[in-house]
Amino acid sequence: FFFSSRRRHTRFLPVSWARRCVQETDLIGLACGICFDFNKFEPHLFLVGTEEGKIHLCSRAYSGQYQETYKGHLLAVYKVRWNQNHDRTFISASADWTVKIWDYKYKYPIMSFDLGTQVVDAVWAPYSSTVFATATLEKLYVYDLNIDKYGRLVELGISKHKLTNLAFSLKESIILVGDMQGCVTLATLSPNLSKGIDKKVPDDQPEGCLLYTSD
Repeated sequence: FFFSSRRRHTRFLPVSWARRCVQETDLIGLACGICFDFNKFEPHLFLVGTEEGKIHLCSRAYSGQYQETYKGHLLAVYKVRWNQNHDRTFISASADWTVKIWDYKYKYPIMSFDLGTQVVDAVWAPYSSTVFATATLEKLYVYDLNIDKYGRLVELGISKHKLTNLAFSLKESIILVGDMQGCVTLATLSPNLSKGIDKKVPDDQPEGCLLYTSD
């Protein structure tokens, strides 16, 4: 039994209960979780981005410990997202101005992009393993690693309000952009960024990055 004293009251607690409390307290004290995402290919695995900048790989089969801890961000991790077409790859967005791409077999990022201001979201396109979008408070960016491994293909000030979230449409060549005022802006991708979508596109549309936006 575990001896516990509080004020004038004395009580005895089972050792197993005390050990469990210590384990849970240790995990909670390590970091404050901000975001999480489950792996589509291995549903028992999920990532947790923390306020201190670390990313933890967790498993539903092991509640008492992390499977791995990834270090690379210096400030809070706002979003972590698994790649929908590659089971080992994920992306993270952080207040330290960077977006990083990771292979979960390695503790450190394999690619990093500095956007010069805090990054609030990053998301992979559901139809391509190389296309992803990121958002700062002011702008939307789209990358395709198959075309350019280091430079962005899109840089767009899409709303007069501060941006918060991104989402790709699963069936259309559209990115949805949310902002702090509760508005959602739709941005349509040009053909060269939506090749994986089975959709006919008029021949007269330009090979630019975004065709139009609408609130």
